[in-house]
This record gives sequence, structure tokens and C-alpha cells, in this order.
Amino acid sequence: MFSRLRIAVAPCGLACRSAHTREKGKLLMLNPRTNKGMAFTLKERQMLGLQGLLPPKIETQDIQAMRFHRNLAKMTDPLQKYIYIMGIQERNEKLFYRVLQDDIERLMPIVYTPTVGLACTQYGHIFRRPKGLFIAITDRGHVRSIIGNWPENDVKAVVVTDGERILGLGDLGVYGMGIPVGKLCLYTACAGIRPDKCLPVCIDVGTDNQTLLQDPFYMGLYQKRDRSQLYDDLIDEFMEAIIDRYGQSTLIQFEDFGNHNAFRFLRKYREKYCTFNDDIQGTAAVALAGLLAAQKVIGKPLTEHRILFLGAGEAALGIANLIVMAMVEGGLSTEEAQKKIWMFDKFGLLVQGREHKVDANQEPFSHPAPDQVPKTFLDAVNVLQPSAIVGVAGAGRLFSHDVIQAMGSINQRPIIFALSNPTVKAECTAEDAYTLTEGRCLFASGSPFEPVKLTDGQVFKPGQGNNAYIFPGVALAVVLSGVRHISDKVFLEAAKTLTAQLSEEELAQGRLYPRLSNIREVSINIAVNVMEYLYANHMAFHYPEPKDKNQYIRSNVWTNDYESFLPDLYDWPASISYPPKMQ
Repeated sequence: MFSRLRIAVAPCGLACRSAHTREKGKLLMLNPRTNKGMAFTLKERQMLGLQGLLPPKIETQDIQAMRFHRNLAKMTDPLQKYIYIMGIQERNEKLFYRVLQDDIERLMPIVYTPTVGLACTQYGHIFRRPKGLFIAITDRGHVRSIIGNWPENDVKAVVVTDGERILGLGDLGVYGMGIPVGKLCLYTACAGIRPDKCLPVCIDVGTDNQTLLQDPFYMGLYQKRDRSQLYDDLIDEFMEAIIDRYGQSTLIQFEDFGNHNAFRFLRKYREKYCTFNDDIQGTAAVALAGLLAAQKVIGKPLTEHRILFLGAGEAALGIANLIVMAMVEGGLSTEEAQKKIWMFDKFGLLVQGREHKVDANQEPFSHPAPDQVPKTFLDAVNVLQPSAIVGVAGAGRLFSHDVIQAMGSINQRPIIFALSNPTVKAECTAEDAYTLTEGRCLFASGSPFEPVKLTDGQVFKPGQGNNAYIFPGVALAVVLSGVRHISDKVFLEAAKTLTAQLSEEELAQGRLYPRLSNIREVSINIAVNVMEYLYANHMAFHYPEPKDKNQYIRSNVWTNDYESFLPDLYDWPASISYPPKMQ
């Protein structure tokens, strides 16, 4: 199990050299960037003032990792596991990423969805040490000085949230900081982006969560969420301050903003800054990749599918717009592609002239009402006869048994994507999807499900449509290419690259995505193809352009190997270092 991902990536020369540090003694052990625990060598202990501060034993990182995995195996509670794993990050950064890469398939659900959602709801209760940068609306006019307090001078990637829509859990205010922290962990674990180049940020403008406002352990402002012009002014000031300190090509990823803000900020900033919204664009790419994989299995072109969404928010619209882009590439007009996509939200089917207003982002997918207007999602399935249903409503088990059975009767190979997070918010379980369609469905979920065994002995391994397949690789390419603006075409390229990495064996097992255990290699391959696209379309500003982009990317991947902190020691010729002997 240990180190199984290391063979996929050539180690970075810079990371393997001796590292110079001015810190000595206890400070070296208190800093997670320099702490190696008992892996400090005897010479390091003697020269850096550590002798006696550690037990005599000198350990390898392998032994440290083994201790971690054995301790974790004794734990059963997911929140307890989260606290333990993130505690390692606070003490020994290299070891944290080592163990995460050792068993990323098992640990990703803990540091990311679904357990990170639980951790966010309890953030103030399990708080150990602050991570990232907190910027409150009361800091307006002083954001640049706050960003100046961050100790790193060369940040390349920022993930920012205002905590209004954390996964499917709603408004968690500053408790949402767990999401940027978790996302950036995956930047490093999945794509090898240096952790010191990453900055998690939480913008605190209050919360409308009354439970948190009455919680004595809540860590944010005790006020209702500010929705005035002051909020927009604060976000503007933040964006300008980041660029002022770190440069125009700094990647700024928006995460878990409310629907009403996510789209308008994307429109407002995408041509001015190097930015993307993972809930809109990352989710879109991973969902499209799943549909492209389903296309491989069924042998039916994407352009011939009819797709029905449960939910019409930022995730649904992001996926739908990218599907349209892929269908246009497949030969349809934009209007023809849009007509193949329908949406059903809490007010019913999106149709022209319906009582509840359809916003501007939804209008392309608001069609003339069918002769029989469906009142329920099951009605919509029976009336529209879709080949695929995609759940992104975050409202729980709304793909009922009747809905799944209807999809199975309409289609020989129904496509069922239950993408809402965390697991409790998924529209159905993998077991229901496979059982009720007798193993004929092509299933994907946002959070992980265990393999499903049917009564006839068939075993299916559900695909997890996890954004982590997309955003780390895209971010790696963007950071190394010096990109200033990110086109939606980047996510189309990422989706196609992800699908291309599926093996026939994985497709036969019911997988629509590659194994998570191989995600480092998947991310690097995405980064290579995206970088090729960026340079070919004159979107990259890092010069000279790397001739061998594969080698260039791999040479810049961060490694979790321990560095030596010994100073660079060498001798001078004695004959020129001392004065001649006096006669």
C-alpha cells in the first residue's frame, strides 16, 4: 500500500536538494514545513540544536507512515479520523502528504467529501489551530494589509469561500473554511502543487444560520449575512489585493458561494483575473467526463441523448452549458443542443411562462411546456423519456424507487448520476440504482459508495464523479503556464482527457472514472493536455514555452520526501586560506 503512487512521477530536483533554513532547535520542530519528527539525522540534530530534544531513535518516513496507518485503523468515527489526519498536517506537512498519497482512495473521503462536510458543521467545536486567512467585512479598507500578514511571498493558488453554500449543507459562515483547506490539500496530494504556494481564504460577511448565531463556539461575526453593496466592495478589494501582492497570474478559485453570487462573480471576474468556480466549471467537467464514458459503453453519441436534471442551480447550469459545448463540437447547433437538456427544480419543470420566475442563467434551458406538464420528477421522467438523469439538488433521496424503475423501463442502459454531496444528500444510493435496474444502469455519485453485489453474483464498483479528478490538474496547468484568464474550453479539454484514461477493464466493472488510487497520474495527464491547449490557443504567458510539456510538468511536481537541513559544507585549499609561514 505504501508509496504506490511514487513511481508515477519523476521526483522534483528542487525538492530533493538540501533545504536551507535559519531556524534552529525547537522552532524547527514546531514548524510543520520543517518538522521531520524522529527522522532528523544525527548530524542534523547535532548541528541544528536538536540533540536531546528528540528520543535517540532515528526513524525513516516509512516507519512514521506505518505508525499513522496503524493508529488510524483503530479509529471508527469519521470525525475522529478527520481530526487525527489534519493534526498530522499541523505538525508534519511532508508526512501528511506522504500518508495521503499512500492510500488516497481511503483517505480522500475523510479530508474531503463527505467527512469534510461533517467537520465544517463542527468546525468551532473541533478547532485546534487556525489555517488560512480570515477576512471579515469589518476589515474593509484594510484587506491588502491583512493579505500582507500571510507569511508566504510567492502564492500561486488561492481558494476562497464565503461559506454561504457549503456542499449541500447550506450557510455555515466561517465554519466553511474547512472547504478551502481541504481543496488545497488535494491540489498538493493529487497534482503535486507546492503547499507553500497555496492560500485558503474565508470571507466572513456574517451568516443567516440561526443555530450558528446562537452557538458559543462559533468563530465568525455574530451578525446576519451582509447582502448590501458593501459585500461586493469587499470581494472587489480582496481580488485587487491578491493580485497586488502575488501578481496577475495568481489563480483564484471560488468555492461554495451562493447560487446568486457564484454566476455573477464568474461573469464579473473571469476576463479580469485568473479565476474559475469549481462548483460550476469543475463539477461540469467531471459530470461531462462521466457522460462521455457512458457514451463509450452504450455506443450512442452524446448528441443523441436527452438529459433531465434534478436541480437548476449553479452545478446543473454549469454541467448543462459544458454539455452544450460538447454537443456543438459534435455537430449540433447551440439551440439544438440546449433543447436536449431539461431541468426540474423545487418549483417544477423549467418551462416558458411558468408561474415561478426563471432567471437569466436558466432561460436557455426553459423550453415550451409539453402537452402534459409534469407535476413531479417521476412525471417528468415519464413524459420526457430521458436517457440520463443528473441529480444536483442537494435535497436527499429524490431519485425514488419509482424514478429508477421508470428509467430502467425507458432505457436499456439508463444513466443515473446522483452527484449531490455529502453522501446523505445523494439523490439515491448505488445499491438502489444497480438493484432496481438489474445492473443495467451506468451510475455515478458525488460521494463514494461501496461496491454493489447483486443476487446473480454481478459486482459493480460505482464511479465517483469527484471534482478532484478535474480541479487539481487544471490548476497545475494554469499555474505552470502563467495563464491570466481561464476559458470554459479548458474544462472541456480536461473532461475529454479524464475519459480517455479509462481502461476497458474499468468500464466493464461499471466504473465511469479511473481509480482514485491513480489520481496523481490522472491529474498530471490532464495538466499536460490542458497546457498543450493553452499554448496552442495563445492563452499561456510563461515563456519560453516548454518543448516537452510532460517532462516540464513532472519536473515541477512537489515531492513529500524529507529534505536535509544541513548547511552546504566544503573545504578550501589550505594553501590559499592561510598566510605563508614567517621566516
